[in-house]
Amino acid sequence: MTNLKEVIVSLPNNLLNEIDGFINEEYQDRNEFISEAMEVYIEQLRKNRFRKEMKEGYLKMAQVNIYLATESFLAENKAFFNYEGRLAECD
Repeated sequence: MTNLKEVIVSLPNNLLNEIDGFINEEYQDRNEFISEAMEVYIEQLRKNRFRKEMKEGYLKMAQVNIYLATESFLAENKAFFNYEGRLAECD
């Protein structure tokens, strides 16, 4: 990694013990483990933010879509009844 900056973090003993257990199994040191854990966590935060924004957008568009569907339905009904009225005049 380039552009590393040292950060001091305080962790509860039980969390640190759990981290050390994973380090012994899969990772070389605490720095590598914590750095990767933070990357995974930040990616999850981004995904959650994106989902929230998408949900808000879909909810806003739902209101617009309902309005457009209602207007179209009314216009189609008006045109249909107009058409039916003209057909009735032809008889």
